[in-house]
Amino acid sequence: MRILGIETSCDETGVAIYDEDKGLIANQLYTQITLHADYGGVVPELASRDHIRKTAPLIKAALEEANLTADQIDGIAYTSGPGLVGALLVGATIARSLAYAWNVPAIGVHHMEGHLLAPMLDENRPHFPFIALLVSGGHTQLVRVDGVGKYEVIGESIDDAAGEAFDKTAKLLGLDYPGGAALSRLAEKGSPDRFVFPRPMTDRPGLDFSFSGLKTSAANTINQAFKQEGELTEQTKADIAFAFQNSVVDTLAIKCKRALKETGYKRLVIAGGVSANKKLRETLGTMMKNLGGEVFYPQPQFCTDNGAMIAYTGFLRLKQGQHSDLAIDVKPRWAMAELPAI
Repeated sequence: MRILGIETSCDETGVAIYDEDKGLIANQLYTQITLHADYGGVVPELASRDHIRKTAPLIKAALEEANLTADQIDGIAYTSGPGLVGALLVGATIARSLAYAWNVPAIGVHHMEGHLLAPMLDENRPHFPFIALLVSGGHTQLVRVDGVGKYEVIGESIDDAAGEAFDKTAKLLGLDYPGGAALSRLAEKGSPDRFVFPRPMTDRPGLDFSFSGLKTSAANTINQAFKQEGELTEQTKADIAFAFQNSVVDTLAIKCKRALKETGYKRLVIAGGVSANKKLRETLGTMMKNLGGEVFYPQPQFCTDNGAMIAYTGFLRLKQGQHSDLAIDVKPRWAMAELPAI
């Protein structure tokens, strides 16, 4: 079985082909970073228009990469939510049209389930059950995972997601878009002794997160430093970036450790764009080693939005006979608890 996957939930156009016997045999990705850089964030209308321009050429490129023709595709998977409604509609419309023309089944995939299962694309894949930390620009969730479709969200951010807090703080520091990765690189040059930020909501029970207050603390620190220095030096920016990143990482680690203790699970999966963060990987790796457990991450190329995770997730569900009807239905908001188990 060969599944074509299409990802268009935000500002990356991803197309991939997953083969049941060979694994991932094609992976094409186009990012809109340059398009949105002048605006300091994703402009939904521009994102949708660019998906229209790029999706069909990427499908052609993926077929060529895999040395396949359309009649050798057995099904199509596409992101149907959550995400930007216009962007989702582009991918869904193209996928449904191709499925009808090629006479193959199609299935709408939950974007966050795709991220959650992305580590399965690696040879060293986690076994169920496990705790998943889904951490990106739009989501920060702790999920109890007992199987594909057997998900229970046990903690989530009540305001900003961790990735969003990274990007907004980077913008306050005057870093280029996208700011999260730039902030992490700058933090490597920071001093550990100059600034300290709070670890929000770690002093109370529960597994929920909150990062808006941390962002405010960073803004206040930046303003105070600006008053003292007139113009922030690169070292001051690095020191603030260091303190901010440490706060986010420590907060995530504390909540992960708490979730593992409450469930008794020994495996932790980290997925989503922020899972590529070096400091986060180092901290959670050390934590799991001390706990006698295992931690799993996607390959760096599969941390951000991509078609490979959609193709793989769609393969799992199509193989079990699940599929979507001909209606072009997208869900900008979609709880993973609504997904059927397989």
